[in-house]
Amino acid sequence: MTVTLADVAARAQVSPATVSRVLNGNYPVAAATRERVLRAVDELDYVLNGPASSLAAATSDLVGILVNDIADPFFGIMAGAVQSEIGGPGGRAGGERLAVVCNTGGSPERELTYLTLLQRQRAAAVVITGGAVEDPEHAAALTTKLQRLTDAGTRVVLCGRPPAPETGTVALTFDNRGGGRALTEHLLLLGHRRIGYIAGPEERTTTRDRLEGHRDALAGAGLPRGDELTLHGPYDRATGHTATVELLRREPALTAIVAANDTVALGACAALREAGRRIPDDVSVAGFDDLPFSVDAVPALTTVRLPLAEAAARAGRIAMGREKQPPGGVATIPGELVVRGSTGAV
Repeated sequence: MTVTLADVAARAQVSPATVSRVLNGNYPVAAATRERVLRAVDELDYVLNGPASSLAAATSDLVGILVNDIADPFFGIMAGAVQSEIGGPGGRAGGERLAVVCNTGGSPERELTYLTLLQRQRAAAVVITGGAVEDPEHAAALTTKLQRLTDAGTRVVLCGRPPAPETGTVALTFDNRGGGRALTEHLLLLGHRRIGYIAGPEERTTTRDRLEGHRDALAGAGLPRGDELTLHGPYDRATGHTATVELLRREPALTAIVAANDTVALGACAALREAGRRIPDDVSVAGFDDLPFSVDAVPALTTVRLPLAEAAARAGRIAMGREKQPPGGVATIPGELVVRGSTGAV
């Protein structure tokens, strides 16, 4: 059933004219009234410029690219690769599309807000990058939002996150679990048994998958899960540094550290140097993603290479309808173990 401006006015208990003023921003409205109107808009999922459900296809030249943190090379690489692929016939300005990068800061609420705004603008396509938040309430809200976008004719591609079944979206997922397993198996083959693990935020699917891969490898070697040597934190350098200090306190005989990503690994390396530990002579360090700086670290980082640019470019082509969707709308992209000087035998 189509939601009208009058429906919003009734929910907010204001006149239709007041709703129009709030949405157009062309007339002063009391803050409390404005908040009431915007809340009603969100609750009813009102779409500006007419109901999206009546459209056969999205009509704008806008393409939304959602990232957790554009300052993180992981997301910067993917956003740039998507944007490089969104040109093509059909746009009204020389065949180009307008890419809008939406920086969520890792906030589930901001993710939903940006998707709502893109829906109201009748975005031609949306590419959502990075892991998803494992929260049932957010997952349900996200599923509803994705369904409404695709129903309106917007092509939605998930890049680097799990599939969203029955939403009409395409998912290009990374094999984070397989990569995590390969990384720890490499250390085990080198003779390491006391391995610290610095994981990402507990609520992220990427964190869970990489950690499960690590635990798979430990189990395969007949070792316990290593919960006492597993710490969580944001995907940043500070986490790597702080967590490494704590790991050394818990286990002075630690011989290896697996980091959630390469940025975390750099923080771990700094903490080890400050503690007088040599890499890899005393402690081996491994990262994940193979970000551009990994090869220039001293020593260069052993890591799992994810084809970030290639996967994101493919997501962009699918979003633009210039490449076929994978069978079933889902493709799993493997990582590649890259062994460098930061890991060595015990």
